[in-house]
Amino acid sequence: MSKMLHSVYFWLREDLNAEDRQKFAQALDKLGEIDVVAEGHYGSPAATPDRAPVTDHSFDFSLFLSFNSIEDHDTYQIHPDHQVFVDGFNSYWTKVQVLDSTLH
Repeated sequence: MSKMLHSVYFWLREDLNAEDRQKFAQALDKLGEIDVVAEGHYGSPAATPDRAPVTDHSFDFSLFLSFNSIEDHDTYQIHPDHQVFVDGFNSYWTKVQVLDSTLH
């Protein structure tokens, strides 16, 4: 079994207010509680120095979920709580990028 990391970056609509952004952050946090998730964290761009062109601080939120197997990841993708997040918040973002990695 291969462990994996599901990394997701979100660029939100500029017209969202602070309350909308807080609701989005709370929803990201809740995704880490889904039973097949081994560990979950969400974040925002770090205040690290710009090292162009390799750094990108343009996203609003990031989500990192680790899974004990690809099968757990696949179960997460169709989990009702994940679907509630996607259906309830997909209008909040203008761009989303997923970077999945097998962990060694």
